[in-house]
Amino acid sequence: MSAEPPPPSRLHRLAQLAVLDTRPLRRHRDFRLLFIGQGISFLGGRIRDVAIPFQIYQLTHSSLAVGLIGLVEIVPILFLAFLGGALADAHDRRRLVLLSELAFAAMSIALVFNAALPHPQIWLIFAVTAVMAGLDALQRPSLDAMLPRLVDRDELTAAAAVRSFSTTAGMIAGPALGGVLVALIGLPATYGVDVASFSASLIALVMMRAIPPPPDAERPSLRRIVEGLRYARSRPELMGTYLVDMVAMFFGMPLALFPAIAAQYGGPGILGILYAAPAVGAFIAAGTSGWTNHIHRHGLAVILAAAVWGAGITGFGISTWLPQFDTGWPVGLVFLAVAGGADMVSGIFRSRIWNQTIPDSLRGRLAGIELISYSSGPALSGVESGGVAAVFNVRISVISGGILCIIGTGLMALAIPAFWRYDARGRES
Repeated sequence: MSAEPPPPSRLHRLAQLAVLDTRPLRRHRDFRLLFIGQGISFLGGRIRDVAIPFQIYQLTHSSLAVGLIGLVEIVPILFLAFLGGALADAHDRRRLVLLSELAFAAMSIALVFNAALPHPQIWLIFAVTAVMAGLDALQRPSLDAMLPRLVDRDELTAAAAVRSFSTTAGMIAGPALGGVLVALIGLPATYGVDVASFSASLIALVMMRAIPPPPDAERPSLRRIVEGLRYARSRPELMGTYLVDMVAMFFGMPLALFPAIAAQYGGPGILGILYAAPAVGAFIAAGTSGWTNHIHRHGLAVILAAAVWGAGITGFGISTWLPQFDTGWPVGLVFLAVAGGADMVSGIFRSRIWNQTIPDSLRGRLAGIELISYSSGPALSGVESGGVAAVFNVRISVISGGILCIIGTGLMALAIPAFWRYDARGRES
């Protein structure tokens, strides 16, 4: 008889914990298609996310005007997220995503033509931004609810990490590329790159199999929406994920201030680096996320990660006091990367809680609530940070936001003890 292979060494086991689990990509064709198509489309969207605030700041020279982008976005999200969730539970989720991608492409074409005008219209930029936010509210529940239908249950954490890895890669490359493109080829052509990116997602969605609604699905109605809200309210582990993330992002997301900061250090190229820095940390966290499969206190992990996010943002604000560009600048980027890594860890565990505890028949409607939770904080944070910067200055806005993020996270943990005590073992629905 041949000898049994020796057991793996401790170093080998540690290496496995730090490596991204790619089983979902290897085993599931439709998940691969979604991963590729949405990854390319997402990259184009992040290029657009640099071009829009740069254009608004260029036209207005106001951080508050840039912050108003979030206010414009949150209104359609609040109105349409629940409808998007109800539609996702009643119709083919793949088809809903496909139709919304077509509409997204049309809006990006409008940005191309507006940027090419001798005098671009600010109102049109805000209008397109609002429509895109509404489309995201209709699409995102279907997109999120597709995941548990594409992979096996024991692969949900790995699939969430793989998607997050792709997302963070886009968040690194997209803003950096967007800043370079704006500087080299101008705004109209930069928006055109976003338009082209939708072709990949449309082809992938056409190639995927249909994802019909659950057998017990009913037509969208107010009663069905209320049913989803009642379910979420009855589960403290879900409410904890929503509220902690909303508080952390509302106070600690200074994206609206980046154009003003970049203007002091060199313009659109620096702006792209600022937007990309948190994604670098998120990319590293996602790429070394194998250890997350072995963590069971998911609620506590979300709380700690949110607090680290706040600490990173605070450190970024403090680093702006360093007098020299060649010393202060890299330190600030490191703090942003730390914050981004913490946000990625929080996102992985929040996704795991959602996918583990929500029945498939409610997944679309709960995804609508999730969309509001992780969209409202960043959207409204632009108004908060821009307003504080207008009254005081940019540095005070960043530092105070990071500190309030830490305090708010702690208060949420005290207010929902069942959340930080949540243990995934034996809790599958």
